[in-house]
Amino acid sequence: MRLTDGFRRLRPLACCAGVLVASTATARASDITLGIIGPHEYDLPVDFKPFNVLVQYGDGNAAGNTYNSTGRRVPAGGSHTWSGLTKYVHFRSFDAIPHVGFAFEVIQGESYVLANGTSYGGLGPTIVGPAAWFKPSKRSTFGFQTFMQTPVGTREATSPNYWSNISSFIFDYEWDRFSFDGDLGWVVGSTKHVRAQHSYAPGTVFYSNLRFSWKQSTFFEPFVAFDWQNVGGTYDNTAGQYVANSSGRETTLGPGLMLHTSAHTSITARYSHSLEGRNTAESNAYYIKLVYLW
Repeated sequence: MRLTDGFRRLRPLACCAGVLVASTATARASDITLGIIGPHEYDLPVDFKPFNVLVQYGDGNAAGNTYNSTGRRVPAGGSHTWSGLTKYVHFRSFDAIPHVGFAFEVIQGESYVLANGTSYGGLGPTIVGPAAWFKPSKRSTFGFQTFMQTPVGTREATSPNYWSNISSFIFDYEWDRFSFDGDLGWVVGSTKHVRAQHSYAPGTVFYSNLRFSWKQSTFFEPFVAFDWQNVGGTYDNTAGQYVANSSGRETTLGPGLMLHTSAHTSITARYSHSLEGRNTAESNAYYIKLVYLW
Protein backbone atom coordinates (compact mmCIF):
# COMPACT_ATOMS: atom_id res chain seq x y z
CA MET A 1 0.00 0.00 0.00
CA ARG A 2 1.44 3.38 -0.99
CA LEU A 3 0.19 6.58 0.61
CA THR A 4 1.91 8.50 -2.18
CA ASP A 5 -0.59 7.17 -4.74
CA GLY A 6 -2.72 10.28 -4.29
CA PHE A 7 -4.74 8.57 -1.51
CA ARG A 8 -6.48 6.52 -4.22
CA ARG A 9 -5.74 3.14 -2.65
CA LEU A 10 -7.27 4.12 0.68
CA ARG A 11 -10.82 4.90 -0.31
CA PRO A 12 -13.48 4.07 2.33
CA LEU A 13 -16.30 1.78 1.33
CA ALA A 14 -19.68 3.27 0.61
CA CYS A 15 -23.12 2.80 2.00
CA CYS A 16 -26.64 4.09 1.55
CA ALA A 17 -27.64 7.73 1.22
CA GLY A 18 -29.84 8.46 4.19
CA VAL A 19 -32.81 6.40 5.34
CA LEU A 20 -33.57 3.71 2.78
CA VAL A 21 -37.14 3.75 1.46
CA ALA A 22 -38.44 4.50 4.92
CA SER A 23 -42.06 4.99 3.94
CA THR A 24 -44.54 2.37 2.79
CA ALA A 25 -45.39 4.45 -0.24
CA THR A 26 -43.12 6.27 -2.67
CA ALA A 27 -39.38 6.56 -2.20
CA ARG A 28 -38.00 10.02 -1.54
CA ALA A 29 -35.70 11.72 -4.00
CA SER A 30 -31.96 11.72 -3.32
CA ASP A 31 -32.41 8.37 -1.56
CA ILE A 32 -30.92 6.22 -4.32
CA THR A 33 -29.04 3.59 -2.37
CA LEU A 34 -25.28 4.29 -2.15
CA GLY A 35 -25.84 7.44 -4.21
CA ILE A 36 -23.30 9.30 -2.08
CA ILE A 37 -20.24 7.42 -3.33
CA GLY A 38 -17.46 9.22 -5.18
CA PRO A 39 -14.61 8.23 -7.51
CA HIS A 40 -12.20 5.54 -6.22
CA GLU A 41 -14.70 4.51 -3.57
CA TYR A 42 -13.70 0.89 -4.18
CA ASP A 43 -10.07 1.42 -5.22
CA LEU A 44 -8.89 -0.56 -2.19
CA PRO A 45 -5.58 -2.14 -1.05
CA VAL A 46 -4.67 -5.69 -0.09
CA ASP A 47 -1.88 -6.96 2.19
CA PHE A 48 -1.74 -3.77 4.26
CA LYS A 49 -1.35 -2.77 7.90
CA PRO A 50 -4.64 -1.89 9.72
CA PHE A 51 -5.86 1.68 9.38
CA ASN A 52 -9.01 3.72 10.08
CA VAL A 53 -11.15 6.15 8.10
CA LEU A 54 -13.70 8.73 9.20
CA VAL A 55 -16.10 10.00 6.53
CA GLN A 56 -18.82 12.64 6.63
CA TYR A 57 -21.31 12.51 3.76
CA GLY A 58 -23.92 15.20 3.17
CA ASP A 59 -26.58 15.78 0.52
CA GLY A 60 -29.48 18.09 -0.10
CA ASN A 61 -32.35 17.95 -2.56
CA ALA A 62 -34.67 20.74 -3.71
CA ALA A 63 -37.48 18.79 -5.37
CA GLY A 64 -39.99 21.04 -7.11
CA ASN A 65 -41.57 18.25 -9.16
CA THR A 66 -42.53 14.60 -8.85
CA TYR A 67 -42.86 11.73 -11.29
CA ASN A 68 -46.30 10.10 -11.28
CA SER A 69 -47.20 6.44 -11.85
CA THR A 70 -46.87 6.81 -15.64
CA GLY A 71 -43.45 8.48 -15.43
CA ARG A 72 -44.77 11.95 -16.22
CA ARG A 73 -43.16 14.88 -14.38
CA VAL A 74 -45.76 17.02 -12.58
CA PRO A 75 -45.26 20.27 -10.59
CA ALA A 76 -46.46 18.91 -7.25
CA GLY A 77 -45.15 17.39 -4.02
CA GLY A 78 -42.07 19.59 -3.75
CA SER A 79 -39.85 19.49 -0.67
CA HIS A 80 -36.38 20.31 0.59
CA THR A 81 -34.44 17.51 2.25
CA TRP A 82 -31.00 17.42 3.84
CA SER A 83 -29.35 14.25 5.04
CA GLY A 84 -25.97 13.06 6.20
CA LEU A 85 -24.01 9.96 7.09
CA THR A 86 -21.22 9.86 9.66
CA LYS A 87 -19.13 6.75 9.05
CA TYR A 88 -16.25 5.04 10.83
CA VAL A 89 -14.42 2.26 8.95
CA HIS A 90 -11.71 -0.07 10.23
CA PHE A 91 -9.60 -1.66 7.47
CA ARG A 92 -7.37 -4.68 7.96
CA SER A 93 -5.91 -7.73 6.28
CA PHE A 94 -4.87 -11.11 7.69
CA ASP A 95 -1.63 -13.02 7.08
CA ALA A 96 -3.67 -16.24 7.01
CA ILE A 97 -5.79 -14.89 4.11
CA PRO A 98 -3.28 -13.22 1.78
CA HIS A 99 -4.21 -10.82 -1.03
CA VAL A 100 -7.68 -10.13 0.44
CA GLY A 101 -8.78 -6.93 2.21
CA PHE A 102 -11.45 -6.58 4.87
CA ALA A 103 -13.35 -3.71 6.46
CA PHE A 104 -16.02 -3.20 9.11
CA GLU A 105 -18.23 -0.12 9.10
CA VAL A 106 -20.47 1.70 11.55
CA ILE A 107 -22.64 4.42 9.96
CA GLN A 108 -25.09 6.85 11.56
CA GLY A 109 -27.64 8.67 9.41
CA GLU A 110 -29.01 12.18 9.98
CA SER A 111 -31.85 13.95 8.15
CA TYR A 112 -33.91 17.14 7.98
CA VAL A 113 -37.03 17.72 5.86
CA LEU A 114 -38.91 20.92 4.99
CA ALA A 115 -42.21 20.34 3.15
CA ASN A 116 -45.70 21.87 3.05
CA GLY A 117 -44.78 24.53 5.60
CA THR A 118 -43.62 22.01 8.22
CA SER A 119 -40.20 20.70 9.12
CA TYR A 120 -38.67 17.88 11.13
CA GLY A 121 -35.30 16.26 11.61
CA GLY A 122 -33.31 13.81 13.67
CA LEU A 123 -31.08 10.78 13.60
CA GLY A 124 -32.01 7.91 11.35
CA PRO A 125 -31.22 4.20 11.72
CA THR A 126 -27.72 2.90 12.44
CA ILE A 127 -26.03 0.78 9.75
CA VAL A 128 -23.30 -1.79 10.42
CA GLY A 129 -21.57 -4.46 8.37
CA PRO A 130 -18.44 -5.94 6.76
CA ALA A 131 -16.87 -5.94 3.31
CA ALA A 132 -14.21 -8.05 1.61
CA TRP A 133 -12.36 -7.66 -1.69
CA PHE A 134 -9.43 -8.87 -3.78
CA LYS A 135 -7.53 -7.57 -6.80
CA PRO A 136 -7.96 -9.63 -10.00
CA SER A 137 -5.16 -7.51 -11.47
CA LYS A 138 -2.83 -4.78 -10.28
CA ARG A 139 -5.23 -2.09 -11.52
CA SER A 140 -8.58 -3.65 -10.59
CA THR A 141 -10.61 -4.44 -7.46
CA PHE A 142 -13.64 -6.69 -6.99
CA GLY A 143 -15.53 -7.43 -3.79
CA PHE A 144 -18.73 -7.76 -1.82
CA GLN A 145 -20.24 -5.75 1.03
CA THR A 146 -23.30 -6.37 3.18
CA PHE A 147 -24.88 -4.20 5.88
CA MET A 148 -27.75 -4.38 8.35
CA GLN A 149 -29.87 -1.28 8.95
CA THR A 150 -31.68 -1.01 12.29
CA PRO A 151 -35.44 -0.25 12.30
CA VAL A 152 -35.52 2.92 14.41
CA GLY A 153 -34.25 6.48 14.52
CA THR A 154 -34.75 9.20 17.11
CA ARG A 155 -38.32 9.89 15.94
CA GLU A 156 -41.08 8.15 14.01
CA ALA A 157 -40.53 10.23 10.86
CA THR A 158 -36.91 9.00 10.60
CA SER A 159 -37.66 5.36 11.49
CA PRO A 160 -38.39 2.75 8.80
CA ASN A 161 -39.72 0.38 11.53
CA TYR A 162 -38.23 -2.70 9.87
CA TRP A 163 -34.80 -4.28 9.54
CA SER A 164 -33.04 -4.03 6.17
CA ASN A 165 -30.11 -5.81 4.56
CA ILE A 166 -28.12 -3.77 2.00
CA SER A 167 -25.74 -5.84 -0.13
CA SER A 168 -23.76 -5.18 -3.29
CA PHE A 169 -20.94 -6.32 -5.52
CA ILE A 170 -18.28 -3.63 -5.80
CA PHE A 171 -15.66 -3.01 -8.49
CA ASP A 172 -12.99 -0.56 -9.60
CA TYR A 173 -10.59 -0.26 -12.54
CA GLU A 174 -7.76 2.24 -12.80
CA TRP A 175 -6.10 3.52 -16.00
CA ASP A 176 -3.20 5.99 -16.03
CA ARG A 177 -5.54 8.97 -16.57
CA PHE A 178 -9.01 7.59 -15.91
CA SER A 179 -10.88 5.47 -13.36
CA PHE A 180 -14.15 3.54 -13.40
CA ASP A 181 -15.86 2.71 -10.11
CA GLY A 182 -19.21 1.21 -9.24
CA ASP A 183 -21.54 -1.25 -7.57
CA LEU A 184 -24.59 -3.37 -8.26
CA GLY A 185 -26.79 -4.41 -5.37
CA TRP A 186 -30.11 -4.92 -3.66
CA VAL A 187 -31.96 -4.12 -0.44
CA VAL A 188 -34.37 -6.53 1.27
CA GLY A 189 -36.46 -5.67 4.31
CA SER A 190 -38.24 -7.58 7.05
CA THR A 191 -41.96 -7.20 7.68
CA LYS A 192 -42.93 -3.78 9.02
CA HIS A 193 -44.95 -3.94 12.23
CA VAL A 194 -46.30 -0.82 13.95
CA ARG A 195 -48.84 -1.10 16.76
CA ALA A 196 -52.45 -0.43 15.68
CA GLN A 197 -51.42 -0.25 12.00
CA HIS A 198 -51.42 -2.66 9.08
CA SER A 199 -48.50 -5.04 8.58
CA TYR A 200 -46.41 -4.38 5.46
CA ALA A 201 -43.82 -6.30 3.43
CA PRO A 202 -41.40 -3.80 1.79
CA GLY A 203 -40.54 -4.38 -1.85
CA THR A 204 -37.03 -5.39 -2.88
CA VAL A 205 -34.81 -2.54 -4.07
CA PHE A 206 -32.26 -2.97 -6.87
CA TYR A 207 -29.65 -0.27 -7.49
CA SER A 208 -26.45 0.60 -9.30
CA ASN A 209 -23.99 3.50 -8.94
CA LEU A 210 -21.27 4.23 -11.52
CA ARG A 211 -18.46 6.80 -11.38
CA PHE A 212 -16.13 7.66 -14.28
CA SER A 213 -13.36 10.13 -13.50
CA TRP A 214 -10.50 11.90 -15.28
CA LYS A 215 -7.26 12.23 -13.32
CA GLN A 216 -6.62 15.74 -14.55
CA SER A 217 -3.88 16.36 -11.96
CA THR A 218 -2.71 15.14 -8.57
CA PHE A 219 -5.12 17.67 -6.99
CA PHE A 220 -8.17 17.99 -9.28
CA GLU A 221 -10.24 15.05 -10.49
CA PRO A 222 -13.53 15.80 -12.32
CA PHE A 223 -16.00 12.95 -12.77
CA VAL A 224 -19.46 11.94 -13.99
CA ALA A 225 -21.91 10.08 -11.74
CA PHE A 226 -24.73 7.80 -12.90
CA ASP A 227 -27.24 6.31 -10.41
CA TRP A 228 -30.21 4.01 -10.92
CA GLN A 229 -32.73 2.45 -8.55
CA ASN A 230 -35.87 0.35 -8.87
CA VAL A 231 -38.14 -0.09 -5.84
CA GLY A 232 -40.58 -3.01 -5.70
CA GLY A 233 -44.15 -2.49 -4.55
CA THR A 234 -45.05 -2.63 -0.84
CA TYR A 235 -47.47 -5.44 0.06
CA ASP A 236 -50.15 -4.77 2.69
CA ASN A 237 -50.30 -8.08 4.57
CA THR A 238 -53.39 -7.05 6.53
CA ALA A 239 -55.42 -6.01 3.49
CA GLY A 240 -53.95 -8.74 1.28
CA GLN A 241 -52.99 -6.39 -1.57
CA TYR A 242 -50.20 -4.13 -2.81
CA VAL A 243 -50.18 -0.48 -1.74
CA ALA A 244 -51.17 1.70 -4.69
CA ASN A 245 -48.25 3.48 -6.42
CA SER A 246 -45.71 2.05 -3.94
CA SER A 247 -43.29 0.78 -6.57
CA GLY A 248 -40.91 3.31 -8.06
CA ARG A 249 -37.90 3.98 -10.24
CA GLU A 250 -35.35 6.74 -10.77
CA THR A 251 -32.30 7.38 -12.93
CA THR A 252 -29.98 10.32 -12.26
CA LEU A 253 -26.86 11.84 -13.84
CA GLY A 254 -24.52 14.65 -12.87
CA PRO A 255 -20.97 16.10 -12.77
CA GLY A 256 -18.63 16.28 -9.80
CA LEU A 257 -15.14 17.22 -8.64
CA MET A 258 -12.80 15.43 -6.27
CA LEU A 259 -10.01 17.38 -4.54
CA HIS A 260 -7.02 15.39 -3.25
CA THR A 261 -6.10 17.86 -0.52
CA SER A 262 -3.43 15.66 1.13
CA ALA A 263 -2.33 12.04 1.53
CA HIS A 264 -4.82 11.69 4.40
CA THR A 265 -7.73 13.92 3.37
CA SER A 266 -9.98 14.53 0.37
CA ILE A 267 -13.11 16.52 -0.50
CA THR A 268 -15.66 15.48 -3.12
CA ALA A 269 -18.64 17.52 -4.36
CA ARG A 270 -21.16 16.91 -7.14
CA TYR A 271 -24.57 17.76 -8.55
CA SER A 272 -27.21 15.25 -9.70
CA HIS A 273 -30.52 15.55 -11.55
CA SER A 274 -33.20 13.04 -12.55
CA LEU A 275 -33.24 11.78 -16.11
CA GLU A 276 -36.49 9.90 -15.58
CA GLY A 277 -38.55 8.37 -12.78
CA ARG A 278 -41.82 6.88 -11.60
CA ASN A 279 -43.62 7.41 -8.29
CA THR A 280 -40.79 9.48 -6.86
CA ALA A 281 -39.88 13.09 -6.22
CA GLU A 282 -37.53 14.61 -8.79
CA SER A 283 -33.85 14.74 -7.81
CA ASN A 284 -32.26 18.19 -7.96
CA ALA A 285 -29.51 17.32 -5.55
CA TYR A 286 -26.03 18.24 -4.39
CA TYR A 287 -23.57 16.03 -2.51
CA ILE A 288 -20.40 16.52 -0.48
CA LYS A 289 -17.98 14.03 1.08
CA LEU A 290 -15.14 14.71 3.53
CA VAL A 291 -12.57 11.98 4.27
CA TYR A 292 -9.92 11.70 6.97
CA LEU A 293 -7.58 8.70 7.27
CA TRP A 294 -5.26 7.70 10.07
